[in-house]
Amino acid sequence: MGFSGIADRDAIEAESAWEDRDLHKTLYGMLSATTAKFPNRKAVSYQLLSGPTDFAETLTWQQFHDKSVQAANLFRGLGIGPKDVVAFILPNTNETAITLIGGAIAGIVNPINPLLEPEQIGAILRETNATVVVTLRPFPKADIADKAAEAVALAPNVKTVLEVDLHRYLTGLKKLIVPLVRPKRSAQNHATYMNFNAEMDKQPKTLQFEDPQEDRVAFYFHTGGTTGMPKVAQHLYSGVIYNGWTANRLLYTENDVAICPLPLFHVMACHSVFMGVLHSGAHMILPTPQGYRGEGVFDNFWKLCERWKVTFIITVPTAISAMMQRPVNADLSTVKTAFSGSAPLPQELFKRFEKATGITIVEGYGLTEATVLVSCNPVDGLRKVGSIGVEFPYTKVRIIKGTPDGPIDAGVDEIGEICVSNPGVFAGNTYTEAAKNKDLYYDTKFLRTGDLGRKDEDGYIWITGRAKDLIIRGGHNIDPAEIEEALLGHEAVAFAGAIGQPDAHAGEVPCAFVELVGGATVTEEELLAFAKKHVHEKAAHPKHMTIMSELPKTAVGKIFKPDLRRMAITRVFDGALEKAGVAARVDHVIDDKKRGLVAMIAMNGADQTAVGAVLGDFINQWDAV
Repeated sequence: MGFSGIADRDAIEAESAWEDRDLHKTLYGMLSATTAKFPNRKAVSYQLLSGPTDFAETLTWQQFHDKSVQAANLFRGLGIGPKDVVAFILPNTNETAITLIGGAIAGIVNPINPLLEPEQIGAILRETNATVVVTLRPFPKADIADKAAEAVALAPNVKTVLEVDLHRYLTGLKKLIVPLVRPKRSAQNHATYMNFNAEMDKQPKTLQFEDPQEDRVAFYFHTGGTTGMPKVAQHLYSGVIYNGWTANRLLYTENDVAICPLPLFHVMACHSVFMGVLHSGAHMILPTPQGYRGEGVFDNFWKLCERWKVTFIITVPTAISAMMQRPVNADLSTVKTAFSGSAPLPQELFKRFEKATGITIVEGYGLTEATVLVSCNPVDGLRKVGSIGVEFPYTKVRIIKGTPDGPIDAGVDEIGEICVSNPGVFAGNTYTEAAKNKDLYYDTKFLRTGDLGRKDEDGYIWITGRAKDLIIRGGHNIDPAEIEEALLGHEAVAFAGAIGQPDAHAGEVPCAFVELVGGATVTEEELLAFAKKHVHEKAAHPKHMTIMSELPKTAVGKIFKPDLRRMAITRVFDGALEKAGVAARVDHVIDDKKRGLVAMIAMNGADQTAVGAVLGDFINQWDAV
């Protein structure tokens, strides 16, 4: 155990080639081995409500194993074979974890974000050809049942819908009231509806079908989902087991407790957390259906850590920001580390969290297309704030830059595209649609991530930009093309460019710049209202609109987005400084090869500490002129 840096990683790799390690071939094999070692240890605990004394259901590893097997048997009975798909549209519950594992044992499991709109969910169901869907039964204050019903109506391939009823997690008066106020499912469709738990309980607790000891695709994860044609990444057993083994070898033991308020439809919670818990026999806490979004979760978070004697906190920058707005009012002596992923963490927020809690933050990097894990700052070694650390064992990252003679490996601190090879990269078959794998690899096996970055003299990796121009709002990927296409549908708009503007809470949020058709008149407020109506996903609605006489363009007429980003940084930073009553202002913005876009601040007599207090929560860095 322990991971202090590159020397430890190299020592682990020197023990054995990855292919020669004695590892399980299937997910069922990994689950069965953990259950045999720790049958009575706690596996998963779930709270419907967020209070530190509210009812929670805990499953031991034996109980979780048995229910996962029952779910797998149920899915097989409904026609799910090794190449068939069971999708789930669920918030976090114990049933979600059971469906995740049972679905991957029986066939291919397809987690779907229930925050998407029905049309998007329907598109994913059609793309994956799912025949079974697990979702919620109608429940007060939840719209998932209706969304799922509308989506299934758009996916004729779905034959069966299994419903999870949250009522069983209620106690006291609420348990009596909910049946009286439960809403009815408003949308109708062609599928047969059944009760998930009732049908699962009919199944035996031993696997009723063969588990061939061979590698195969077991997970489909959609990427984006912001348009009608999502990309679907496919994950092999071997990639998932790599995630579980790595987390167990470097982080978790059976004595650890990880609180994971991230959704199990996301790869970070599913693979980098849950598979590590599953491989090690650790204990995972799922607080409320909506995790960090759940009512009272932030207010009660530290008390929940105390209740469950948490050792690892799984988080993201937006959640850390919210935590810092609450008092640290609990005993956190058991907590070893907080893992932050999905988006860069502002340096000031990093320092504030560690000072307030005494808990070490470790930043890492992963992506859906690589079955997640790629790199992290060493838990027991040098951490470089703002970097994504060093590669995990058996992972190789190359920084590839273009030259007139073709692509080559970049030198120290030279920027290029981050390319990854590891057991999680399904080289040649990352996406289900073959055409989307074209030009996705370097030297046939190195996945091109679309992220720009560099390696420093110590081998630490730094992200400096995104080749694909994705807007990352609180870890959620937004394709700027969707915003741009919607705005171009307005008769007054000639050109549109969407980018992410700095945001102290979400990292960045969408904003847009437009150039109008000659002679046309429209206000920025009218364009924001138009975008709100025509941009399909709420998270992608622009938060600011700027009408320009002419957008900056390249020699070939392409919108030059670096200039738009400079304008947005200037506007946001100046606005924040003015609101705080600090006289400093942005003089200009430079493109630093190591740090990306950096705001150069004219101090105007202001104190640097005061400026840092205002700008420290933003991802983009600043320097005094």
